[in-house]
Amino acid sequence: MTKRNKIIYWIATIWLALGMVSTGVVQLLQVKEEVDMMTHLGYPLYFLIILGVWKLLGVIAVLIPKFPLLKEWAYAGFFFAMSGAVLSHLASGDGAKEFFGPTLLIVLTIISWYFRPADRKVISVN
Repeated sequence: MTKRNKIIYWIATIWLALGMVSTGVVQLLQVKEEVDMMTHLGYPLYFLIILGVWKLLGVIAVLIPKFPLLKEWAYAGFFFAMSGAVLSHLASGDGAKEFFGPTLLIVLTIISWYFRPADRKVISVN
C-alpha cells in the first residue's frame, strides 16, 4: 500500500468514524431533532436505538485490527443505513440539506472501503 493510499484511507476512515459515532450517540440519546426527524420520516422511535447501537458497533469493527469479514459487514451496514436515509429523505420530499450528511457518509464509506489496507480485506480462496 502506498503512503498516499494509506493517508486517504485513514482520513476517510477517521471522518467516517466521527460521523457514525456522533450520529449514533445522538440517536441513542434520542435528541429532540432526531426524534422529530424520525417522526417526520414515519419511522418508529425505537429505530433510533437500533441505528445508534449498530453504528457504534460498526465503528469499532472498522477501527480494530484484523477481523476482515466483520469489517465487510460493517461497511455494508453503513452503506445500507446511509443509502436508506437518503432514500427516506427523498421519498419524504426533503431538500438537499437533509440528505447531504448521509450522502457524505456514503462517500466516506466507499473511500474507506476501497483504500483499506490488505490486512483489512477478506482474502478470497479460489
